[in-house]
Amino acid sequence: MTSGEPLDVLVVGGGITGAGVALDAVTRGLSTGVVEMQDWAAGTSSWSSKLVHGGVRYLYNLDFKLVAEGLRERGLLLTRTAPHLVKAQPFLWPLKQPVIERAYSALGIGLYDAMAVIGHRGMAVPVQKHYSRAGVEKLFPDVRSDKLVGGIRFYDARVDDARLVMTLIRTAASFGAHAAARTQVVDYVKGPGGRVEGAEVVDLETGTRHTIRAKRVINATGVWTEETEALGGTDGGLEVLASKGAHVVIPKERISGDVGLFLRTEKSVLFIIPWARYWIIGTTDTPWDEGRLHPVATRADIDYILDHANDVLSSNLTFEDVVGVYAGLRPLVQPGTKDGGEASTKVSRDHTVVESAPGLTIISGGKLTSYRLMAEHAVDHALGEAEARKRRSVTPDTPLIGAPRLKAITRQAPQIAARYGWDKARLEHLLGRYGSDLQTLLALVDEDPELGKPLESAPAYLRAEVVMAVEYEGALHLEDILMRRIRLFFEQRDRGVSALEEMAQIAGPLLGWDEKTTRHEISAYAEMAAAEEAALGTMTDAEADAARRAVEDVVPLAALGE
Repeated sequence: MTSGEPLDVLVVGGGITGAGVALDAVTRGLSTGVVEMQDWAAGTSSWSSKLVHGGVRYLYNLDFKLVAEGLRERGLLLTRTAPHLVKAQPFLWPLKQPVIERAYSALGIGLYDAMAVIGHRGMAVPVQKHYSRAGVEKLFPDVRSDKLVGGIRFYDARVDDARLVMTLIRTAASFGAHAAARTQVVDYVKGPGGRVEGAEVVDLETGTRHTIRAKRVINATGVWTEETEALGGTDGGLEVLASKGAHVVIPKERISGDVGLFLRTEKSVLFIIPWARYWIIGTTDTPWDEGRLHPVATRADIDYILDHANDVLSSNLTFEDVVGVYAGLRPLVQPGTKDGGEASTKVSRDHTVVESAPGLTIISGGKLTSYRLMAEHAVDHALGEAEARKRRSVTPDTPLIGAPRLKAITRQAPQIAARYGWDKARLEHLLGRYGSDLQTLLALVDEDPELGKPLESAPAYLRAEVVMAVEYEGALHLEDILMRRIRLFFEQRDRGVSALEEMAQIAGPLLGWDEKTTRHEISAYAEMAAAEEAALGTMTDAEADAARRAVEDVVPLAALGE
């Protein structure tokens, strides 16, 4: 990215929005680069509720456009662009009153279903189904019968958020986009009239500084928006606040139920979401005024989640049941701009696009489900109306890596399982992570059969998945593997510390680590895990942030503007 002609588009930020922008831009025929100061998806995009949904709760606010957009994008992901990663998920809407609540809830969810069918031009998921109290007890035995008179089952979808981001980056790269993680923008390159013509970046792995020239820069840095847009040298742009959302992970056997639960609380909503080996319960929604690099949950957050879950569950969950905890920050865009004016373009009530300086487009807000639409809007804005009409987005019809030929390889699953000695659950796990790109993993196992064996410390995963994380998914550190690729950070009580030696033995030679580097990687992750545990013992955000910041990052950031 540092030589030859300037790029058509440089994307700053490697979360779901930036990854989506990179794919949208490169598939329009634009030379594209994307940089991320941490690992891919290291911020908000790896700590979500892991849902792909229109947002039933937004119907209460009469935000029909926002819901329709989300449902349309949900249908695309489920059926066309990422069916291997995004899976339909049934939820139960508990009813506390027998007639009136059932009637208006049925109308609301019926509208939700109808908007989904219209937006997708067909059914991507089943429509609602009503249950009596006895029917609910069969569907979800752990729901307290004294808390409801019945329920309505409806569908949304779930996804491994970090994996979706990495797959977007990989897909963009397959079309020719240049992608660099651990590469921090520290300043923008200015031309005549203050126009932004690229960025000064630091390769945090080596400390080397580079200049990347680009005709247009699109900033998609989420909760970091104000810091990074300030490099453009103007007082305008977006004002973005951060809201913390925390989640807990509970062993699958601790709750008896066949669907997810959707609950409204006094502050937000609470999802109880089933996954293969566990349940995810969240979320909170509280202002976060501490450092934005490492948001952490407190004991107060966990108590809040468990109290609300126990209000409807007979499981009587306790702190000792919690396997994992994670927290992330939502970027909340404030009305208008920092100089008091209105944003130049408001493409929806949920996300905003502005030009904060000539050549610098800023996008922030939104939600994971609508990343593709957000990316389309951002690139349209950066190109300008006339050029955008000539180069229309093609991402609705661009399947991500792993989606093409998915049906064919899924039908071959029994033969693959028999050939490698894997059971049905193993194949479902692998297909859900890699889709048709499973063939890449199989080639690794064919070359080295040892890679086809489960990890001793995490038998749900194969040794080959560590190799995939490094060789194909851009992992540079143990932290990258355990937090965003093989997610033991919240799937195991020790946050994956027991797996460090084994993973280092596999990843180290691939990354060229010597013994000193290997020891540093192991100790850095273990110290980080201990700091997260210490934060969980506090009751306030300030205390939790101080506990987390007590340890250094495996790759420290540079100072902006240097």
